[in-house]
Amino acid sequence: MSEADPGQEGAAPQGDEVAAAAFEDLEQTAEAGTAQDINLDVVLNVDVNLSLEVGRTNISVRNLLQLNQGSVVELDRLAGEPLDVLINGTLIARGEVVVVNDKYGIRLTDVISPAERIKRVQ
Repeated sequence: MSEADPGQEGAAPQGDEVAAAAFEDLEQTAEAGTAQDINLDVVLNVDVNLSLEVGRTNISVRNLLQLNQGSVVELDRLAGEPLDVLINGTLIARGEVVVVNDKYGIRLTDVISPAERIKRVQ
């Protein structure tokens, strides 16, 4: 079979001309859209998981099973180091614990740039 069968999937039909595809200029399209044209309502109600990480450690199952009330687990961070703020498991910021109206909160001290977040994901 030296010639492609027009009925085969992926085979180019014989005798048809190939024309270049025409696309809109993306820069003009981006400039045409204004902040009012962008509708963020679609994502504003999407829930994400925000968590704060004080530190981590590795522990064997044997030691895990021996934990009881009053046990102390040593973490990999020093006292006073900033906490990691994670959104769906991705680091987005670091901060320090504060108390606001008798509730814990976090004051962000370093926000990771979007470019840096993308690098960490890859």
